[in-house]
Amino acid sequence: MNLAEYQPKFPFTQRHLLTLQDWSEDDICQCLSLALRLKAMQKRGEAQTCLSGKTLAMIFAKSSTRTRVSFEVGATQLGGSALFLSTSDIQLGRGEPISDTAQVLSRMVDGIMIRTFRQSDLEELAKYGSIPVINGLTDEFHPCQVLADLLTIYEKKGTLKGLKLAFVGDGNNMAHSLMIGCSKLGIDVAIASPDGYKPNPTYTAWAVANAAAQGSRVTVCTDPLEACEGADVLYTDVWASMGQEGEAEKRRKAFGGVYQINAACLAVAKKDAIFLHCLPAHRGEEVTAEVIDGPHSVIFDEAENRLHAQKAVMALLMGGGQTQKNA
Repeated sequence: MNLAEYQPKFPFTQRHLLTLQDWSEDDICQCLSLALRLKAMQKRGEAQTCLSGKTLAMIFAKSSTRTRVSFEVGATQLGGSALFLSTSDIQLGRGEPISDTAQVLSRMVDGIMIRTFRQSDLEELAKYGSIPVINGLTDEFHPCQVLADLLTIYEKKGTLKGLKLAFVGDGNNMAHSLMIGCSKLGIDVAIASPDGYKPNPTYTAWAVANAAAQGSRVTVCTDPLEACEGADVLYTDVWASMGQEGEAEKRRKAFGGVYQINAACLAVAKKDAIFLHCLPAHRGEEVTAEVIDGPHSVIFDEAENRLHAQKAVMALLMGGGQTQKNA
């Protein structure tokens, strides 16, 4: 797979990014290809102006480091601006219908990024608004992170199709989005989770169907070493996500001592396997320090790529045809 062969097409097929299940293989590859070009332009110090005069509203019901910084800096680098809105500051947090918020913001800004709990809130914004809506994270999906992950894998491996990614841990929003994004591009995915914490069966079925169309495989098991066998990419996430703090001790008992990326996982993976983590990470829990701080880890390249991947998303959804002549 050569991402240089993909060119962004306008008008872009998609209006929103709610989940990567809505995007085709071509949509995803257009986005990744554009991200590579925007990254190269930024490194060369070239101006990027496709969001000139445009504003992204950023709604945060969940706190963030990488999401806020990458979207705000990305919008600025593309010549636009970003407006931070916490749910404690706007009427959405005080009982205003989401449909009203969507229609009001549609009159004032050019796109909405929301980081929240319920996927249904995101979908309601998209239904009632007339501007693009971007999923900055929900309890169900984290598509922008997976675009950054795919970008990182491509940079390190030079291809995507035919690789294998192993995810060890909670079958959460990251597991869902990795299964979907990887299966759309022909990457084998193996998820190892304890019973009671496996990925949502509906989303697993989506990924299995995607993989069947690509000739790849999606498997869900309980044995981390089985999942990591022959993997090109090893991935994990925290055992208790935001909003699950009350379950932290219960989850430590369910995951502890088994569901961790460690030297044993590296030993059964490919020799040149890379390690990814969406961060923040808890060393000694879901990953050992020797792995996350070792030579296989590319977590900071991955973190930086949130910026470049999300710039591509904004450019495609909000920038229109200007993107072509400025990238």
